[in-house]
Amino acid sequence: MLNSKTNITNTAPSSVGVLFFTFTSLALQGFGGVLPVAQRILCEERAWLSQQEFLEMMAIAQVLPGPNVCNLSLMVGDRFFGWRGAFAALAGMICLPLIIVILLSTLYTQFALLPAVSGALKGMGAVAGGMIIGSAIKLTSTLRNNLLGWPICVLLSIATFLMIALLRWPLVWVLLALGIPACLYAWIKNVQYKLESQFPASAEASSFPKKKKQDHD
Repeated sequence: MLNSKTNITNTAPSSVGVLFFTFTSLALQGFGGVLPVAQRILCEERAWLSQQEFLEMMAIAQVLPGPNVCNLSLMVGDRFFGWRGAFAALAGMICLPLIIVILLSTLYTQFALLPAVSGALKGMGAVAGGMIIGSAIKLTSTLRNNLLGWPICVLLSIATFLMIALLRWPLVWVLLALGIPACLYAWIKNVQYKLESQFPASAEASSFPKKKKQDHD
């Protein structure tokens, strides 16, 4: 669920067909990982999502069962065209790429032992890792507007990295240990933000005694 500080973009796909072919193109470019390509196409080229919206949708897609990019395509498609958009976006992610994957799998079983093939795959893996790191750096700028605040977001990111990379915790335990407290804290902050926006006078009045005491000191 997008927080109340998120700016909704005005740009939208013109038709379900555009949605289908965009996600087909996205899937065909996702060698080693679709996340960097999805961020570039959806946020920078098409401008269907802001960086903040993309980050929040990816967080939800990670929690839901199934491939996170397929979950993302369903959410983006449903946002613009309902169930028709969700079906078109998911079909674009799966149909043509599935055929190509089957063909490449057949070729790989025949030529996997060749040094050129194994070297090419290792090189593609290194490039994919760099693309993911680059996308992560781009998305960190959106944390400044997060309801949790920049310091809390940094601490949660570091804790998540330590639990997954060093402690080797399963993802479900990481979500339970960090996700639930973070969601509760974000909900409290969101309620406070709504109350302050609805009753600004009471918020100023509650802060007045503190300011008066500081001035007296």
